[in-house]
Amino acid sequence: MTTAGRSSMMQIGRFAERTGVSIHTLRHYDEVGLLRPSGRSDGGFRLYTEDDLERFLVIRRMKPLGFSLEEMRQVLDVVDALDGATGAEREELRSRLDGFIEAGRARRAKVLEQVAMADEFIGLLEQRRSS
Repeated sequence: MTTAGRSSMMQIGRFAERTGVSIHTLRHYDEVGLLRPSGRSDGGFRLYTEDDLERFLVIRRMKPLGFSLEEMRQVLDVVDALDGATGAEREELRSRLDGFIEAGRARRAKVLEQVAMADEFIGLLEQRRSS
């Protein structure tokens, strides 16, 4: 095995079950560098940790807001880099993170508008049914 702690690792199938996404999606995220497994088994199977699961949950929360894979990668890169950053670099990373926060807020507002329109549509149909 290429990493220690076999009991704390889960193979891709188990990880897919826990996250509700396909193995194909997880392989794609690995190939594009968005979510790399923490290790590989002796047989070459991808192995994931609870930290990988937390990272995936961030990705899953960005997806409904319409963030592209590249934008997701950028957000994760900033978050990862913040841990070891100091001084001016830390401030620059925080500034970039502020930009993603604002983008997330704007996209959330758009989703809320769409939900309001959907509610209005459903209400119109229910009125027609009742009349």
